[in-house]
Amino acid sequence: MKISELLKQNKVTISFEVFPPKKADGIDKVKLATEEICALHPDFMSVTYGAAGSTSKYTIEIAANLHEKYGVTVLPHLTCVASTREHVADMVQQIEADNIENIMALRGDIPQDGRVEHDFEHASDLIREIKAQSDLCIGGACYPEGHIECAHKEEDIMHLKEKVDAGCDFLTTQMFFDNNILYNFLYRIREKGINVPVLAGIMPITNAKQLSRSVALSGTNVPERFRAIVDHFGEEPEAMKQAGIVYASEQIIDLIASGVTHIHVYSMNKPDVAAAIMKNLSEILK
Repeated sequence: MKISELLKQNKVTISFEVFPPKKADGIDKVKLATEEICALHPDFMSVTYGAAGSTSKYTIEIAANLHEKYGVTVLPHLTCVASTREHVADMVQQIEADNIENIMALRGDIPQDGRVEHDFEHASDLIREIKAQSDLCIGGACYPEGHIECAHKEEDIMHLKEKVDAGCDFLTTQMFFDNNILYNFLYRIREKGINVPVLAGIMPITNAKQLSRSVALSGTNVPERFRAIVDHFGEEPEAMKQAGIVYASEQIIDLIASGVTHIHVYSMNKPDVAAAIMKNLSEILK
């Protein structure tokens, strides 16, 4: 099923993101974790693309496994920072051959030693290429607090409009911990004529180190309320895990109550965390 069609339905959607293993010997463990998350019956699952394409071969393998065995709608990712036109064409063909109807088109993080390929400079270039080659439903990324490499939020929204004009069918936000940031962002992009569905990206923080890494990578703001939670429970693993799941659940409940009906959870390949989130929303999702 195309995700664009799913998002047109008058219902709350919950999706989970998973990632491929860093090494070949981890594929079975990752497949097991993704299958356990799939058993929670999300509306769809997305599978990320390895840094600079390092584990790219597993992205479609995991997505196809979930789609074929469980019939779940899947969203394999593709980044262009490490992709040639030939590689993109090959990936699109593989996705279509596996009867997958969706793709997430991203620029990807530039490696520390510089770009790997130069066929596509921006995600909008990749989106145009995929659109020209296929009938796939295309997702893109957006940044409620602005992209970490972009100095001005207005410029960032201008680039986002370029993605949508290139053929992006829906957007998924980077993680955020303050819902008001998302509400303000949605107002700003609607003003600029960006009207595609936006999925709110939620990251359950289950340990203090995870928060530090997430903030370092994304530059996202941490509200004082959440910082106090991490400061208080950070040294107690089980308490921090529970508190992080509750905080993420409360974020989702507030979003749904405020009319944001499409939620994308960054599961970090943790079935127990995904299950706890779904349990906390069990009556809300009925």
